[in-house]
Amino acid sequence: MAEPTTGITGPYVPSDADLSRCVHCGLCLQSCPTYVEMGLETESPRGRLYLIRALAEGRVEPTANAAGHLDQCLQCRNCEAVCPSGVAYGRIMEGARASILSSDAAPRSWRLRALFLRQVIAKPARLRLMAEALRAYRATGLRALAERMPILGDRALLAPSISGQPFSRRGTLAQPNGATKARVALLTGCIMPLAYGRVHRATVRALARNGCEVVAPPEQGCCGALHAHNGDAETARRLARHNIDAFARTSARLGADAGIDAIIVNSAGCGAAMKEYGELLASDPEYAAKAHEFSAKVRDINEFLVDLPFEPPPPILSPLPRTGEGRPSQKDWVREATVTYQDSCHLAHAQRISRAPRDILTSIPGLTLAEMPNADRCCGSAGVYSLTQAAMSLQLLETKMQAVRETGATIVATSNPGCMAQLEAGARRFGPKARVVHVVELLDKAYRSSDT
Repeated sequence: MAEPTTGITGPYVPSDADLSRCVHCGLCLQSCPTYVEMGLETESPRGRLYLIRALAEGRVEPTANAAGHLDQCLQCRNCEAVCPSGVAYGRIMEGARASILSSDAAPRSWRLRALFLRQVIAKPARLRLMAEALRAYRATGLRALAERMPILGDRALLAPSISGQPFSRRGTLAQPNGATKARVALLTGCIMPLAYGRVHRATVRALARNGCEVVAPPEQGCCGALHAHNGDAETARRLARHNIDAFARTSARLGADAGIDAIIVNSAGCGAAMKEYGELLASDPEYAAKAHEFSAKVRDINEFLVDLPFEPPPPILSPLPRTGEGRPSQKDWVREATVTYQDSCHLAHAQRISRAPRDILTSIPGLTLAEMPNADRCCGSAGVYSLTQAAMSLQLLETKMQAVRETGATIVATSNPGCMAQLEAGARRFGPKARVVHVVELLDKAYRSSDT
């Protein structure tokens, strides 16, 4: 009879060098959303690192209980950003989850989640079908009905909200207004073009306004961020290779003297994952160097515009929306507005970009930026976390919406589609009835309003 499996093994197990960096000082505790909400050591970065070390050393088996403590983690990486020892918490957590998922001990829920991400999120045609179903679910009023039903309410509330026109354009998207400053390639991604096509359109217009030729590689696809976060390392690597090749083909078609200067991403989670392709594919002899070269060109839209630098919008009469969903009518635009900014975790903590979006917001005439308490604390979206850990997600969301309420803002800006969907759900459930937008949408609206 074979000996029972003990601990975790295989190529994904976090290294002793990574695990040893944690000195258990506890400075991360008050930055961890789940620890702040629950007050439990097991739901803290320090506690989870201790558990992962015990799994790696074979002192603990990867039971459903052990996996549950890892599953409760948002992977917001706030702990990583404040750690004085430089613990690579994101890499460690992804490695631990990958080790469990690839083992015989993986919980059924983990396997089903990985299957869904692999067979739906990474498959454009299937994802479009799901998006159309969600669009009908919202348009017919079924979502509002489901949210009022006690059995379905929480999960119905946190299901992605699909509205507006999708973004399906590929190839050359825009020529620069005036002299060409840069030639950039836009990641259209998987969820953003279906749920928030308007954000892509605003991104393209803002880039063109600031002297950029914008292209979108026709063959590109999902970046693999959700797969990596949930332990499906092999699918994440496959998707990374696909995108590296897709962007390289587009660059080659433009010619040696007209390659891509930057790869622009307006989804914080996607940008963080793509900036780490070099690490993801470090052991791949064919792609390691290409991945590092690719990652070096990835830029968040906020980061890129500020570094360009972007043209500040001129004074305008009606820069900002008051409330509502979708494209507002002219009467919904007001002369002045107060906006608050929610840091997307993978922009502030993984990419360490927090100043750039605020620089853009404060450049817009008529807009007053009111900082919310703990703006960089996770709103509870965290990829598919809001669906797999609905209770904790809602608890975090309620705290976040209270912080929004304290600012008196009528607009909440952020930089990630998951955050946008979560905050929209929060406005419906907890209030205030603020409009949720991407930072680049406000910049684009300011430009367009000044031109009319």
